[in-house]
Formats: sequence, C-alpha cells, structure tokens
Amino acid sequence: MKLIVGLGNPGDRYAGTRHNAGFWLVERLAAQSHIALRKDAKFEALVGRHEASGAWLMLPQSHMNLSGKPVQMLASFFKIAPADILVAHDELDFPPGTVRMKQGGGIAGHNGLRDISARIGSHEYWRLRIGIGRPVEQAGADYVLHKPTQEERAAIDAAIGNALEILPMVFAGDLQGAMLKLHSQQPVEPAAAPEKPGKAEKPAKAEPADKARPAAKAAKPQKSVKVAAVEKPEPKTGGLGSFLKKLLPGADPGKKK
Repeated sequence: MKLIVGLGNPGDRYAGTRHNAGFWLVERLAAQSHIALRKDAKFEALVGRHEASGAWLMLPQSHMNLSGKPVQMLASFFKIAPADILVAHDELDFPPGTVRMKQGGGIAGHNGLRDISARIGSHEYWRLRIGIGRPVEQAGADYVLHKPTQEERAAIDAAIGNALEILPMVFAGDLQGAMLKLHSQQPVEPAAAPEKPGKAEKPAKAEPADKARPAAKAAKPQKSVKVAAVEKPEPKTGGLGSFLKKLLPGADPGKKK
C-alpha cells in the first residue's frame, strides 16, 4: 500500500463531525507513528510520509465533495495505481463501532468516494469503512455534519483502534490477511446513555402520634314516644240495670256488697 487517504472536511467547524471519521483514523496513525502532517499547496492536502513502509498519508483540504483532485494529483505525481490506495471514510450502512475493509464496489452515495472515482478513473482502490450509523428521523446530509453522541464517539474510536492494529499487515502487502483479521473482530457496541434520575416522589406526611383521628359522630338518641293509657271499658250492665237505676236511686247493680 502506497497511499493512505483520510476523508473529511477541513477546519475546526467540522473537526468533530461524523463525516470526518476518515480524518480521525489518519490523524491517529500519524500521531502513533510520529509523523508530521504538513500542508502541501501543490496537492491541496496535509501530507506526511510513513517512513517504515514508504507510504504517503494524506488529508485532502479541498472539502469532502472535491476530495478527488488532491488524491489524483499525488497519485499521478508518484505513479500510484488505484489498487495501492486505501481510502478511510465514514459509512452510514454500519453502526458506530463497526469497521470493514474492501476493494472496489459502489460508492453508496458518498460524495467523497464519487469524486475520487471520477478523478482517478477507477473504483478499484481499497476502502476502510468506519461505521457511523444511519439516522432515523434526520436527513443523511445533515446527520453526517453533526457530532456523534459521547457513546457513539467512544465506539467509533474503538473501531478505529481495531483498524490501526491491522495496518502493519496492509503496509506489508498482506491485504487478505488484514481483512480477515479485521472482520473476525467483534463490533464495539456503543454504551447505553445513562438515564436521567427522575424526581423522587414526596413521602406522604405521617399523622402526629398524639393526634387521634376523630371518632365517628354518635347517633342522636331517639326521643321516647309517650304511650297513652288505655282506659278500661266499663262493664255493661245491660238494659235491666238502667231500669232499676231509674226506679231505685243509689242502687248500682254493678257494685257488689
């Protein structure tokens, strides 16, 4: 492999956005290899040399949609064939934490790959595809220009670390072995975002111990009803008694002597 290209947009405005995942990989490779990436006006890119392998590292500074021109100029100047170029880029079709490698194929709507293919006249360069995930309710063009969540960024960085481990095999020309090793690694899943603690419910106020609940009101006593005395009926003496009463005053046949 003679040329490693990282795709992204230049400037602080885009530095932490998902579309710059290719930049992140080449920047880490340069840092761990102690390679200084310097701006080269002739190639419109930041360029450095990997001394151990002789490969060139490149970060195009012409913005993503025009990435092909710097790649074509450097490849043409150093007579580098498409099969000796590896392009690291963000990939919507893979979730954060996944990285895959392949040669050739389609561009899947990626404008940076489209411009490179058009400029060098071939699709047969190698790609290092760094998963960033596909948006659910957001346009892809808008999604890639935003920063990933903290959990997504950690998963992407871990995937880039896996890719960096196989690059010595890539520099040595063992591309199939590097691809097999990379694809046998388990994808790194983003950690779940911590849940925000909900508001604790206020405990119910306990009633003071010395305050008893009011007792139920006692039923009012019913007023006693006076029962009228029943008069005993006078004994009937019949018609003979009344007749004697008239004849003998003072005589009462109902009274016993």
